[in-house]
Amino acid sequence: MQIDATGCASGIRFIASPNFDERPAGCAISLLVIHNISLPPDEFGGDGVVDLFTNRLDPEAHPYYRAIHGLRVSSHFYIRRTGEIIQFVPCEKRAWHAGESCWQGRDRCNDFSIGIELEGSDSHPFTDSQYGALVELTLELQKAYSIEHIAGHSDIAPGRKTDPGPCFDWERYRAALTAPR
Repeated sequence: MQIDATGCASGIRFIASPNFDERPAGCAISLLVIHNISLPPDEFGGDGVVDLFTNRLDPEAHPYYRAIHGLRVSSHFYIRRTGEIIQFVPCEKRAWHAGESCWQGRDRCNDFSIGIELEGSDSHPFTDSQYGALVELTLELQKAYSIEHIAGHSDIAPGRKTDPGPCFDWERYRAALTAPR
């Protein structure tokens, strides 16, 4: 996998989300934000997340979907429990993943971050395949961009968000990023 000049990763599936816009001029990408998501909540393997990010979520398909119908969100990347990576927004564009957020005194984290959603929840451990794909993707993003920090959604929106949650093994992830290759 490589990240090209437009911020698209080679060798992975790209499904275009309409939920993005331009980054502010001169705003460098310096933050990677890790999230978790599952739709319906705590159910894995379906197309709910893809449908949400592409504005095709059927509010009648599940009672939970009625509450989020009309929500316009996206992420740059989504990693399924199998380790499959799907890209929805080129990294050079601003995906709508962080919402109201602040990192080290800087508001509007979407302006300067890349969002990665892991298929999961706060109550389920992530899979070995997901950690492997996340590490591979992170290393490629670090080659392409001056990523200074990696944070969880809960770190940039404390009190509002809890993901990637207590089941995300930060120590394992960070150790894998620095392991010899």
